Amino acid sequence: MADLRSPLARVRGLGSAQDGTHHWWLQRVTAIALVPLVVWFIISMLRVAPEGQAAVRAWIASPITMTMLILFIAVGLWHAALGMQVVIEDYVHTKGWRIGLDLAVKFIAAALIVAGIVAIFKIAFGG
Repeated sequence: MADLRSPLARVRGLGSAQDGTHHWWLQRVTAIALVPLVVWFIISMLRVAPEGQAAVRAWIASPITMTMLILFIAVGLWHAALGMQVVIEDYVHTKGWRIGLDLAVKFIAAALIVAGIVAIFKIAFGG
């Protein structure tokens, strides 16, 4: 069977769309990054949540916790956006709709990441 990729694409390991391998790796990397983040979040919630709202606020105010929560939200939403991109590419056959939906998903993910960061800071600093 003939390989339809250019020699440069073969060397880079890219598919016909020129970024399939990169997208695949990003999805895997974000999935692997989410494993410890989800475990950390569940264990932390089981430990801190029963202590009440004041304890949760104090926990969120910790710089390490704030960093971990921001990573959890950003990586989780990035992973979701990557997955939605695959679904859109596979099931939306009209180019205009595909581009519009892909942009909408990326915009929504970015907006939710920013909203999550703002919420974390608001909770942490009592705003």
